[in-house]
Amino acid sequence: MNLIKWLDYQQQLHTKSIDLGLERIEKVYQLLFPNGVDFKVITIAGTNGKGSTGCFISNILNETNINYGWFSSPHIDKYNERFVINNDLATDVEIITAFEEIEKVRKNISLSYFEFSTLAALLIFKAKNIQVAILEIGLGGRLDSVNVVENDISIITSISLDHTDYLGDTIEKIAFEKAGVIKPQSHCIVPENLPKIILDIANQNKAKIHTVQPYQGLLSMTGGWQKNNAALAKTAISLLFSINPELISQGLFKAKLSSRAEIITYKNKNIMFDVAHNTDAVSKLATLITDDTIAIFAALGGKDIANMIKIISPKIAKWYIFPLTGD
Repeated sequence: MNLIKWLDYQQQLHTKSIDLGLERIEKVYQLLFPNGVDFKVITIAGTNGKGSTGCFISNILNETNINYGWFSSPHIDKYNERFVINNDLATDVEIITAFEEIEKVRKNISLSYFEFSTLAALLIFKAKNIQVAILEIGLGGRLDSVNVVENDISIITSISLDHTDYLGDTIEKIAFEKAGVIKPQSHCIVPENLPKIILDIANQNKAKIHTVQPYQGLLSMTGGWQKNNAALAKTAISLLFSINPELISQGLFKAKLSSRAEIITYKNKNIMFDVAHNTDAVSKLATLITDDTIAIFAALGGKDIANMIKIISPKIAKWYIFPLTGD
């Protein structure tokens, strides 16, 4: 099968698109990695900022000779974007080879689309002999398939209301789920003012908590909140490797990520693309646009669409609303 057929097959195999829990993937993970993975692991959880933080980490590593793999989701243009090895995307052949290996061992265990991608990332990274993996949580943390992997460092970027049907309808409940990525005797890196429950869980796990101040250097990514994400990335790398501070600064400055306040000029018009998909992200996006902005908007069902529109409407001169398939 080609890659498209493989992805169609996975969605038919396990029709529930979001199916939290580690029972299924744990069994297959143990078959594929009976002794665990042999590379360092940074796990990134949080409501917003996971992708940006992963991008900052990977760009720092691009300045070094350290081999890394970065697993993120969702993709923007093509599925291969989920698997980055030393600044290159995994090929279709590499991904399919990983899928085939998973299929050989899973037998009658039903895996979801995201569980397949998590295991594929680990297999691809193993084949590439990486030294460190950057693993982005898909949803929540405690019960997300990425959490099957023991990590050396966990990062929690931010906490706000999102995916309340799965994670709970309060900040405290959501924070509890995010804090599930904190492993015993590990390091946990957080920005200031996260809920106290995260510190409590870190203490229960005898993990060392590192609270960061916003990064003070120059960044190419737009938005003051990116200074927190840059600081999280810098601290994570500094805990694992000894890297020249100048290289760290260069990597952070070079970091850019598609559809994060990304501006493209077309026919003398500035078009901004952004993946803001909850009220906290939309409120931040509103600080970057002018009062005469034309909005093209779509969101998945289950999102707090009414409040997202309410927050940014004072800046919007005209709306174009489009349907979006999916739950």
